[in-house]
Formats: sequence, structure tokens, C-alpha cells
Amino acid sequence: MDKTLLQTLLAGWLVMSFAGCGEAADTAEESQLPPEMKKLLPLHNKLGKPKAGDWLAEHEEPGQSYAQYLRSWPTVPEGRRRTIYIQPLGEFTKTQRKIVDLTAEFMGIYYELPVKIREDFPLDMIPDEARRTHPSWGDKQILSTYVLDKVLVPRLPDDAAVYIALTSSDLWPGGGWNFVFGQASLGRRVGVWSIYRNGDPEAGDAAFRLCLLRTVKTAVHETGHMFSMNHCTLYRCLMGGSNSQDESDRQPLALCPHCLGKLLHATKVDVPGRFERLAAFCNKYGWTDEAAFFEKSLETIR
Repeated sequence: MDKTLLQTLLAGWLVMSFAGCGEAADTAEESQLPPEMKKLLPLHNKLGKPKAGDWLAEHEEPGQSYAQYLRSWPTVPEGRRRTIYIQPLGEFTKTQRKIVDLTAEFMGIYYELPVKIREDFPLDMIPDEARRTHPSWGDKQILSTYVLDKVLVPRLPDDAAVYIALTSSDLWPGGGWNFVFGQASLGRRVGVWSIYRNGDPEAGDAAFRLCLLRTVKTAVHETGHMFSMNHCTLYRCLMGGSNSQDESDRQPLALCPHCLGKLLHATKVDVPGRFERLAAFCNKYGWTDEAAFFEKSLETIR
């Protein structure tokens, strides 16, 4: 991994190859969790030793506990900035468009904020110097940092809590990277993610549901970064990192108690109501394991 790129990421731009709750949050740290979060601790599994090739096997990260998050003066929805804006970039099939709409619905449930989908931007607004053909795979890619810096930042809506682009094109962040699922800023309220690597939603109901699940995972993960949540290094958690599709598929849809505590601080979510609505959405789209976990979480805090 390029050292300069790592320093850049840790300074403020996080590349999502899907990992910071805290490297080893001790009892004192967990004692500062909100009461509802403490009740949820027994439901969550701490991370074990990463497998060869996993994110944490190749990237050393400091982590971020709930208490550390509070001390970091995080970027949160405030004042007029209460809306999540999704910015479609490029072309989408009819089925992919349905994925966009359902992802927006899910994000509204997950963060309990209004979500608006903006009018599409054409892909030709990305110049040649911000495009490439992957030298080994031949995939056509666009530069994620260009989308953040040149497309989104100058157009950030005045009432945006976050402004996140969704594209059907593959993304890469420059440097020595092959690709990223998405990328987001910890402080500038902008992010981008791609549906490109999420499978073919046209290939039947199971493929559609898998593509939708992968898409919403990336969407809410990147949005978490825009609320200043670092990668999670303590529990198995949606804010955890992954270097591959296999690893990202192993990540849960739920946040660990530390990261859910951060969300509670950021958006003041109704935790029981959120669990109930998330379980209903998951059941509707056949994500039975995810639905069962949210139902168990709801039972635990009640």
C-alpha cells in the first residue's frame, strides 16, 4: 500500500474497501455507551484474527470507540442540514433504477433522515484525465476523488446532511489501487459509491435481492463515514472494512453498539422504531438473517 495514500486517507478521505470502533475498547470505554447500547453488547461478536487478504490483515487502523467519537467533534446533521441527497451519475437500467429507489428508502430508515434523489448527472461530465481502463482487467473506471472534489463539493446543497453520488461505473481512487466500492469524506459531507461490482440484478429474484443488499450496505457505510465514523476494528460491524466482495459479503448489515451509539448521537434515531422498520424492510426483500438480527435487537432493548 502506498504510504502517502494511507496518510491521505487517515487525514480525512476514507476509501471504502469496507473497518474504527476502537482497537481494543476497554471496560471504561464501554461504560460510556448509552444504556440501550450496553444491552446490545452480548448480541455482537468481537473481531477475531483477520484472514489473509482481509482489510485488517493489510491495513493498520487506529479504530474509534463511541467515547472517542464524541471527543472528535464529529460532522453531524445540524440546523438546515438534515437531508440525505443521492446523486445518480451516468446511465442505469430500469432494474438498476429500482435498486436506486429502494436504496434511498432504506437509507431513510437506517438514518431516520429525509432522503431525496436528484436529477441525473451525465457521465460525460467526468473528463478523460479522470478515467482509465484497468491495466489488467480491462474494466473502464472513473476516478472517485474527482467525483468528490469536482462534481459534488461545488454543488453541495445548502440543506444537505450528506451528498452522495451513485454510479453504475467502476471506481478507483488513484495511486496503486485496483478499485473501491466507494469513498467518502469524514468532514466535507460528500461521498460516492458504485453498483458496478454488486452483481446483475436482472438475473432473477435472488440476484436482485443480493445486488440490493450489497448496494444498501455500501450506501449506509459511506454515509456513516460522512458522519465522521471511522472504520470499525472492534466488532463485526457494517462499518468494518473489506478488501474484496467476499469480505464485504461477510460484513453484517447491523452496526455494533459503539457505531450505533455514534449514530444515536448524530441523528437522534428512535432505536426501537428503527429496529422494527429495518426488520420489516429485510423481511420484505428476503434478507431473513438480517431481519432476525434486528428483531432480536428490538427484543433485547425492550
